[in-house]
Amino acid sequence: MEKINKIYTIAPVGLSGVLVEVETNLTRHLPKIILVGLPDASVQEARERVWAAIDNSGCYFPRQKVVVNLAPAQIRKEGGSYDLPIAVSILQMIGEVKIPEEKIAFIGELSLLGQVKAVPGILVMVASLKDMGFSQVFLPEQNSKEASVIQGLEIYPVKNLRQLINHFNGQELIQPLANLEFQPQQPKITVDFAEIRGQLAAKRILEIAAAGGHNVLMVGPPGAGKTLLAKSFLSILPPINLEQALEVSKIYSLAGLLSEDNYLIDRHILRSPHHSSSVSAIVGGGSWPKPGEISLAHHNVLFLDEILEFPRTVLEALRQPLEDRIITVSRVKGSFDFPANFILLATANPCPCGFLTDLEDQCSCTSSDVKRYQKRLSGPVLDRIDLHLTVERVKSKYLININQNIEKSALVQQRVIRARQKQTQRFKDQLLTLNAEMSSKLVNQYCQISPNSKKILQQAIDQLQFSARAYFKVLKIARTIADLANSEVIKDEHVLEALQYRDKVFGE
Repeated sequence: MEKINKIYTIAPVGLSGVLVEVETNLTRHLPKIILVGLPDASVQEARERVWAAIDNSGCYFPRQKVVVNLAPAQIRKEGGSYDLPIAVSILQMIGEVKIPEEKIAFIGELSLLGQVKAVPGILVMVASLKDMGFSQVFLPEQNSKEASVIQGLEIYPVKNLRQLINHFNGQELIQPLANLEFQPQQPKITVDFAEIRGQLAAKRILEIAAAGGHNVLMVGPPGAGKTLLAKSFLSILPPINLEQALEVSKIYSLAGLLSEDNYLIDRHILRSPHHSSSVSAIVGGGSWPKPGEISLAHHNVLFLDEILEFPRTVLEALRQPLEDRIITVSRVKGSFDFPANFILLATANPCPCGFLTDLEDQCSCTSSDVKRYQKRLSGPVLDRIDLHLTVERVKSKYLININQNIEKSALVQQRVIRARQKQTQRFKDQLLTLNAEMSSKLVNQYCQISPNSKKILQQAIDQLQFSARAYFKVLKIARTIADLANSEVIKDEHVLEALQYRDKVFGE
């Protein structure tokens, strides 16, 4: 019997892919399609879609038993992206097309009329195919822009099955798309620092967070400007680079959040889930694990407004990503690691009524109410947040008198960019880019301080009962402050400033 030629496609598994070989065999039998290779219900439905698509594309569907194998069998196949490779495999078997002996892959769902429809996760699949050495990928036209950001392989946009048949028969060639050039864009919605009256301490802490990738918690009464400050944060971040854009876009592609118009995440974004969100929505989940909000905020900002209103289970789920910058999602069908290297911006009221720290309005909460409310954020999670600040209500003089000399975001952004450039140079031989990502070993290497600073830190550890994690976070923050000051060494004033941002924002 003649050897069966293989048609290739790919199965997305987390943020990578597994190569799938599609083989077809014909035997004398009543017309029937059998799919093997651990297909789920949605893939099993491909039998009817493929049959109808081939017939409606003007080809003769074999009146025989058609067995299609999707290998490897141990990888579960989901979704409609296997329709097109299955159809091509059958068409090749019956002699309607001849696929060259090259590394060519096919991805796409088919309609009953033979139209090739878009599928989620294209960016992940195409990037994996490139790593496997494939040179050509035929996929839905609606997904083609998304795929064309991957350099080094030819992307062929396919409208329908008939067009694909004509291409391989030399009747109507499909032209590959040119790779798109990456141009970072400004965030869509931002608040400029110049629009915020007063709040100099809060602006300073946001500048440090942007420069070093540190997490922030701002606690204060309602109306103090915490949310407005958080929304201004995007305006001082450096533009996203191509590597970051591709990583983030892969996650969005896997989650099905990219489209023909929005095919690449080319700007920084602020993810702001509601406090009623479930654990699965925040960390990821589903029967087949998908990324959640903390992965969608990768290389970006996760804003938890009124963090104490979030369920305790959600907040405790932040422990691993805040420490390791990845999140492991385990389900019956598989366990996957999703990236979660984000900057956390969190705001909170100091008590249920919100006025515990306010100098003008009196708090109406009992001490037990306050303690119970603040304990929603556990010590271990609070300890993982680098910068803490008590935000006060804006003074009337700042609201009434307009100061023309307030720094604009563009000026602050330039300082942040310079500080990040110093970190890029410092960590060029390491697998990290920002001060906040340093391990304790790297902190000891890059955060040398004077004997006087050591005494100051020792006293702070004894008096404030710092944990080991808090000690290393102070040194990382001091390193970032020194970078903003364009100083190669960490000075005493840098350590002193870093210490004031580890002060307790919640009372004992």
